[in-house]
Amino acid sequence: MRYNSVLICMPKKAKGYSGNPVITNSKARHKFSLGDKYEAGLVLLGTEVKSIRLGNAQVNESYARFIKNELFLFNTHIAEYEYGGEQNHEPQRPRKLLVKSKEIERLRAEVEASGKTIVPLRLYFKNALIKCELAVGVGKNQRDKRQDLKKKVANREADQALKNSLKR
Repeated sequence: MRYNSVLICMPKKAKGYSGNPVITNSKARHKFSLGDKYEAGLVLLGTEVKSIRLGNAQVNESYARFIKNELFLFNTHIAEYEYGGEQNHEPQRPRKLLVKSKEIERLRAEVEASGKTIVPLRLYFKNALIKCELAVGVGKNQRDKRQDLKKKVANREADQALKNSLKR
């Protein structure tokens, strides 16, 4: 007895696309001069994960701080899950960050020595886990922000001039 095999072709997904949202901190690059970047895991409740999958989170005003020998993420807003019921979480509770002990020591030394701060840049999915990208940053003053804006405007004008010269 012979079976006919059927080949089903599925379209490939775009490279790097996972279908899950990436929550970014749009203010971080404007407010801080960023240095080293680190990847950390998050200790979350089930309703928090479901809410992040729906894109209901904000990290714009967030920061990380040490409590004893552990790193915690403060001021991150993860909206309550609509169907959570009684098991729902608090929207702005402190969340523990999972970082290797060597990286914790390096971060602690940088923060204590030069008065820097740890800023979350984005929350994203890596496989089935939610990760947080952290950066060590120094706050910019008003003059630095103005210089960055001038550079951005100059680059934009140069790009437009180049684009217009190529069209003709």
